[in-house]
Parts: sequence; structure tokens; C-alpha cells
Amino acid sequence: MLDRKLAYDVLTAAMSTGGDLAEIFAENSERSTVTMTNGLVEKANWGVEYGCGVRIIYGFAAVYAYTNNLGRENLLRLAKDAAQAVKAAQKEEGTVKGVIILDRRDRQVVEERHAIKILPSDASKKDIVERLREASGASKEYDPLITQTSDTYLAKIQDVLIVNSNGLWAEDRRVRTRVIVNAVASRGSEKQTGYVAPGAMRGYEFVEGLDMAKLGRETAERAVTMLNAELCPGGKMPVLIDNGFGGVIFHEACGHSLEATSVAKKASVFADKLGEKIASEVVTAIDDGTPANEWGSINIDDEGTPSRKNILIEDGILKSYLVDYRNGIKMGATSTGSSRRESYKFAPTSRMTNTYIAPGADKPEDIIADTETGLYAKTMGGGSVEPSTGEFNFAVDEAYMIRNGKIAEPVRGATLIGKGSEVLFNIDRVADNLRLAPGNCGSISGSVPTTVGQPLIRVKEILVGGRK
Repeated sequence: MLDRKLAYDVLTAAMSTGGDLAEIFAENSERSTVTMTNGLVEKANWGVEYGCGVRIIYGFAAVYAYTNNLGRENLLRLAKDAAQAVKAAQKEEGTVKGVIILDRRDRQVVEERHAIKILPSDASKKDIVERLREASGASKEYDPLITQTSDTYLAKIQDVLIVNSNGLWAEDRRVRTRVIVNAVASRGSEKQTGYVAPGAMRGYEFVEGLDMAKLGRETAERAVTMLNAELCPGGKMPVLIDNGFGGVIFHEACGHSLEATSVAKKASVFADKLGEKIASEVVTAIDDGTPANEWGSINIDDEGTPSRKNILIEDGILKSYLVDYRNGIKMGATSTGSSRRESYKFAPTSRMTNTYIAPGADKPEDIIADTETGLYAKTMGGGSVEPSTGEFNFAVDEAYMIRNGKIAEPVRGATLIGKGSEVLFNIDRVADNLRLAPGNCGSISGSVPTTVGQPLIRVKEILVGGRK
């Protein structure tokens, strides 16, 4: 993408008016998408995105500029413009600093943990269409109540180069593949949707290993079950949240509040609480970017720091935050390999990777049997969260009542309403059946692939929104 001489000259220009660190993030990405509705291809796209961003950090502040014109003169002009912005800010603050750029040209060795067998660019378009059509057909055949199917294939190959004025030179390739399977069940004006979206940091071999017909039937079954379900009763009650995507509640209501993006500004309910008990003693929560081929995994973060396993909460005690370089300066903390961005168009900040509640000692069937009445949230949906308070509201896509220690009738329209810091203390049972599920997370540095997960957990009391 950039040769060493050009990269060095751009960094020199960026640091010409002073600063603490200059950084280049260059990217070349190839994306492919196939979308099908009711078994017919609606859209097939392929495209390349490339560009470069220059960031200059001075004190606690930063300037970021980007371009998709990688010509020498344009990159030098971009760096000089950013340097002038730094100069103006430093003049206002009276903190001009002279910095020597370290001309270390050794390349950082990036450990590749994620074996790729078939690059998405080598996949057969015909095979992609046939596999999507298999899922659509299985959904349609499941029940006459299925009135629409929507199936999508997504793949991305992202090559990045990260260079900074401290001598870092790191190159990395990220390959991710995903399918999204939807089925809609209808009766009159009432509609219910089933949805699954498996994904991995793998090539097309991931899609070849999926049972597309099974995915199609699974989404159809969920949609039909919820269409025939009664409305969920409302009120405070015990709630069992199933494994896998159930972890989205921890991700949204608690995980974001552990990112330095909010902690450094004291805009988190968990700021200044390291070493304190913030959850039930049965809760251990982890963010780990290292597992091979997981959707949210990374070799290095978007500042070039190797990914690692970060224990956030251990036996209820807050152990760590997720920290990027710039916010680490504010906090007096070192990077945890958690700096991420959607593309070169965004400055990086602290973000999650694969975030999950660790498995406990209980068996799922024992937790269910030990719950006299309550709600079983089998599949979670979307929701909204206020990061500064942790207050959330999440829809439950598939839910069942628990009666006499057994899963009973399905119910629809359930929502979980609460506060992350309170829910953490109300988790009183954690099963041993950890499962992870892929998703995408949006924040100030764009949308990035993240994984959520947990075993089955029981929240002994939470407000369930439903029919009064």
C-alpha cells in the first residue's frame, strides 16, 4: 500500500509542528455481498475500498485526517494540514513539544492465528447462490405461514498497514465470512421473524461447512412459534437468558461501560472502581481477541498492538478496562490491545472483540428445574442502552414461560428492562454451556465485528415488559 520511504516522509510531515505520536493507518479492502429475497437474487455486489488515515496525538488530544488518494503529494499535504491543526491547538494550550521520530525500520512480526483455506474472492458465485437458495427453500417448505425469506452472503478481505513515529511497522490481513438467514411468518397483519447469522474469521470454507437447510428451518420454526404464541405477561420475575447471543445484554449494558472510551471521560458507572465488587461472585467476564477463527478475533488491534485475553470481572471483582493508546494516556494505563475502527475513515478507540461471561458449574437443566416460575429468554433481539448509566431495554425474539420448573408455553412481545450494574448483582446461577455468537457493534469508531457469548444464566429478578 505504502512504501517505507513514503510512510517515513508522511510521518515526518505530520510531526513537523510537534506532538507525541504520529500514526498512519492504510487499508485495502475487498467486499462481496449476495442478497436473495424469496429465492431470487436481488443484489450481488463486489467492491474495493482503499485509503489512508493520519493521526497526530498531542497530550490528551488528537487530530485525525483521511483520504482515498494515496498519491505522494496528496498524503504529504494531508499530513502537513493535520500538523497545522496540531500547531494551532498547541498554541492555544501553550504545550508545544518537540519530538524526534525514531527511524526504526524493522517490521513487527504479526502472529497469524486464523487459518484461511478458501479466500472469498475465489468462491464460486453459483455455489453461493445455490446455498442461499437452499436456506430459502427450507424456510418456505417448513410451514405455509412463512410468507417471505431473505438470505444474505457477506465476505470481506481487509489488508491493513499500521506505521507510527515510535518505529512500529505492522501489516495484517483480516478475512471474515458470514451468512444471514431470515424468515417471516404472517397471519393477517401480524408478522413474526426468525433470524440466524453465523459468521467467522474464516474464508469460504466456513460457508461450505454450514447446513443451510437446517438454518432455514430453524428461522422458520422460530417465526411460526412466535406467531402462534400468546402475549408475554409483564412484571418483575426471574429470567433465564440462554447461551450464545444472550450475551448481548452484557455486551451492551456492561461491556461498553468498561471501554476506556467512556471510562477515561468518567462517563461510565464503572469508572474508578478497579478492585471493587461490581457483580455477583458467580460472574466472571472476559474479552479475548485471540481465539482462532472467531468472528470478533484480531491478530493485532488497529494501533498495531497484539490482541490478548483481558479478564474484565473475576468472581464479581472488577479487574480491568479495555484500553486504547490515546485513552490510556488519560487514564495512566497501558493498551490492552483493544483499539479498533471500522475503516481508515475512522480514528480508533477502545472496543470489544469476543466478550463473554465465563462458564459456571451448574447444569442448564438444574437451573431450569430450580426455577418455579419465570421467563426463559431463548433468543435475544435488539435494544437500546445508555452507556453512562447502563440502563437498557432489550427485545426477546423467542421466549417461553417457566412453570413448576419446566419450560412451558411460548410467549411473544417480551422485553427486558433494567440497569447493567444491577443485573450483574442479580445473576445468581451460571451454567456450564458457554456458546459464542457473532454480531456487529457500532460506536464512535464505526461498526466492527464483535462476538458476544455466555452460558445459560439466571437473573433472579428483572423487569419484563409485556402485557399487564
